[in-house]
Amino acid sequence: MAYTLTPTQIPDVLILQPQVFGDARGFFLESFNARDFALVTGLDVTFVQDNHSKSAQGVLRGLHYQIEHAQGKLVRVVQGEVFDVVVDLRRTSHTFGQWVGVHLSADNHRQLWVPPGFAHGFVVLSESAEFLYKTTDYWYPAHERSLLWNDPALGIDWPIDFAPQLAAKDAAGLPLAQAPCFP
Repeated sequence: MAYTLTPTQIPDVLILQPQVFGDARGFFLESFNARDFALVTGLDVTFVQDNHSKSAQGVLRGLHYQIEHAQGKLVRVVQGEVFDVVVDLRRTSHTFGQWVGVHLSADNHRQLWVPPGFAHGFVVLSESAEFLYKTTDYWYPAHERSLLWNDPALGIDWPIDFAPQLAAKDAAGLPLAQAPCFP
């Protein structure tokens, strides 16, 4: 089996730990195996797009989501470390408005499954970080929304003691009370 699974406080959000084979030469891991992903998670998903970003220390990206064409994401870090956050935006969910935060790094090799219907973001804790993710739907700029990263109603405990560097769209994110959400 390529993965072990760790549940989070929100049952649909999953931490996947790939099996890493290492020795004096380095390491090898299967970063994705569709058969094992389905067996371990019980999910039958099709990924249609891979994305790769690089960000400097202190950059906070998010909290992003698409109000139409909601994306499931399988995210991981291949260089550096981030604190990754997902927020449940499904109004009918018993975990609506709750969040999960996970440290993802090149060293721990963890991956995080972000289901459709969730906002997603991360802050870079290392000097820089390279972030890779697979999505279950394409990016549609007209449907992209940003949830306010520091909305007091969410109470996200970002592990930072500085003002993060934000894109204009993230600085203008909406608080949960005003954000369009999923049924």
